Amino acid sequence: MELRQSLLKAVQSERYGFSFYMMAARSTGDARGREVFETLAAEELDHMNFLRGQYEAIMSTGKINAALKLGDKLDLSGSSPIFSDSLKSRIRDAHYEMSALAIGIQLELDSMNFYKSQAEENSDSEAGKFFTELSEWEKGHYNALLRQQESLQGDYWSAAGFSPF
Repeated sequence: MELRQSLLKAVQSERYGFSFYMMAARSTGDARGREVFETLAAEELDHMNFLRGQYEAIMSTGKINAALKLGDKLDLSGSSPIFSDSLKSRIRDAHYEMSALAIGIQLELDSMNFYKSQAEENSDSEAGKFFTELSEWEKGHYNALLRQQESLQGDYWSAAGFSPF
């Protein structure tokens, strides 16, 4: 895929991620979840602006702008990186939160794989570097969402009567 097309597709993907995480932030009843989703949305917006800046640089100069940098990453370590532990007390009714995790996991997986493929396919070394960085960043989001889902899923299925799953 041509670099300009890759950048446009990436901008669109980050915009979808931003919109999704803002919707998730507005819809969760968990205060920590709201805060984390808002921060994830801000990171997606930062990625989108970075990619848009790179697209504009390509269009005006024909080259990547090496001076553009991505912002800071949210620390998503720990066994419960998205929601507070209190979510477990109402896990039976956490349908939205569990759905948000599942959708977020898929969005991040798609982004991670797209950026990885663009890093491998792109002949511009600067573009390869930032696509690799974005792939690793999205991998961190993916792993955090997956870890949170795995920590809640058994209790959620049990409380919601999805046995024998």
